[in-house]
Order: sequence, then structure tokens, then C-alpha cells
Amino acid sequence: MTAIAIDGGGNDGGGGNNGGGGPEVLVPRQIAVPVPDAGEVLLRVHAAGVNRPDVMQRAGLYPPPAGAPDTPGLEVAGEVVAIGEGVDPVMMDTRQCALVVGGGYAQYCLANADHCLAVPESLSMEEAAALPETLFTVWSNVFERGMADEGDWLLVHGGTSGIGTMAIKLAGLFGLKIIVTCGSDDKCDAAGAMGANHAINYKTGDFVQEVRRITGGRGVDVVLDMISGEYVARNIACMAEDGRHVTIAVQGGVKAEIPMHKVLTRRLTLTGSTLRPRSDGFKTAVADEIRSEVWPFVASGQLRPAMDSTFPLERAADAHRRMDEDHIGKIVLTVS
Repeated sequence: MTAIAIDGGGNDGGGGNNGGGGPEVLVPRQIAVPVPDAGEVLLRVHAAGVNRPDVMQRAGLYPPPAGAPDTPGLEVAGEVVAIGEGVDPVMMDTRQCALVVGGGYAQYCLANADHCLAVPESLSMEEAAALPETLFTVWSNVFERGMADEGDWLLVHGGTSGIGTMAIKLAGLFGLKIIVTCGSDDKCDAAGAMGANHAINYKTGDFVQEVRRITGGRGVDVVLDMISGEYVARNIACMAEDGRHVTIAVQGGVKAEIPMHKVLTRRLTLTGSTLRPRSDGFKTAVADEIRSEVWPFVASGQLRPAMDSTFPLERAADAHRRMDEDHIGKIVLTVS
């Protein structure tokens, strides 16, 4: 089968490398079709989502967990063509999308059967492939770890990213009031059109002052933080009493100066998580909640991903270049 390799030098003996580089290191290679183990399904991939962790892996900054494929790609949609021991035979020949630990940029990909979600006929495979990674991430961090509830104020940076657009859509479905930050007026307009209650251009205004103004000085209940670094103290200045600050990435740096007196006096909670290395059991629990609480909105057409662009699998390098441009929503690879 054709799969995308990271051909940056320093071959590790497993079909990948440990060197990393720019988009040009993503190249098609012929590798063996994997065989499903117990509890797994083999998907003939129709589409695969492109995500920021893929870019970090390509650059040599985010190595896959032990036992994961070297091939990048954390979410796929396709048809089940083989099943492992213990998997319900009813899954054969069905359309599924799945969160995977790697291997998505390929014609075939293994997935844990419990991490699959049935694709409704009304949903395209490209849209289905754009859902799992952001949906699992936002659900587990905003609604579980952040304990967001109807009526809460939510602040999300990167409002037109895959994570940001999913947060906007889920906020609308579950009665949250969402404020996002974006890097241009056009992106702010796009976020507003998707349902953001307020969008702040962080390049032309102080988002801390704007959040305090928008909320009448109260602050937000939950912050979904992808920046970290110097943003942490600024986020804390935006938070209401008993607020929850959930970090999911450190794009602005791994170190932060925290005003602990504000944490103490306003009873704030600072937490965070990464999804990829979590246990199969945790991901199964999240999938079960999504299947029950969110997937009915997908089936009814009320929840659809914001789509930016699609590229053929062989042009994965161009898809990664698009990630570094002013894209809005999800970028997806299509597989013939």
C-alpha cells in the first residue's frame, strides 16, 4: 500500500526516521498492509485528517508513542475490510471514522474497534475524517476536565483552527457562551459566522481587557489554552472565580509565570492533558460519551466540521504547507 513516510534522514529502521524537517520530507512509500490484532479493525482509508501534532511529528518534535506506526495521521474515515479477534462481525463493510495513534496517512490503517464511530450516510468521508481528533480533544478537555456547563463562558485561542472551530460548534450545541481570539479581522468574522459569541483580534487589541469588558468584569469559567508560556498569566487575568484553565499544547513555550495569589483568592484550577498517549481504556470511555452525547448531532446534521481544503494523499507535503498559511478549519487528505 502507499503510505506517507517522514524521509528526513536518520532512519530508525522502522520505515520512518528520527531527523524531521519541513513539509518536503513527507514522501509516498510502499509498505505492507497491516493486519488487525485482537480488538482492532483494518480500515480502507478514504480520507485522513491533518493536525498540528502531525506537523510537530514531521519536524521531529513529537515522536510517536512506543508501538505506534511511524506513518503520521491521527484520524481517518474509511470502510472496515478486516477485523481482529473479538471484534463484532457486524462492523465488517461498514463506514467508520476513528481516532488512531498513527498511520492515518495511508491507504489502509488499523484502528481500535472501540475508538470507531459509525459514519452516517449524510456525512461525507472527508467530513468524517475531520471529526475525531478535535472532537475527542475538545470533549475530553472542555466538558470533562474543564467541567463546562450550560451558561458558562468559554475562552479559546486560535478560534479558526481545527480545535477552535470544533469548540465553537460544541459550545453552541451545549449552551456555552464562547469568546475566541483570532489573528485577523477576516478570521474573527469567520469565527462569528460559525457561532462564536465574540471574536477578538489579538493583534489589534488586548484580549484580557476585551474579555473583562465582554463579561462585565466577571471573567470566563473555562479557558482552553493551546499557547501556554506568557499566555497563562494573561488567561488567569481573564478568569472568573472557581474558573478552570485547561492546557492542551505549549505553542508559546513550556514555562509560565503563574500569579499564585490569584489562584488562591479566586479558587482557580490549572490542569491540562495530551490525548495521543492516553490509554485505550480512556479513549474508549471518551468515545462512548461522544457516541451518546454528541454523535446524535452528527447524525441529524447539526454538527459538521469546518472544512478548509482537501489534498490527495500524495500531496501531503502541500497539506502541511497549508497548515502554515491562514487556513480556516480542517485540512484533509483524500485517498484513492
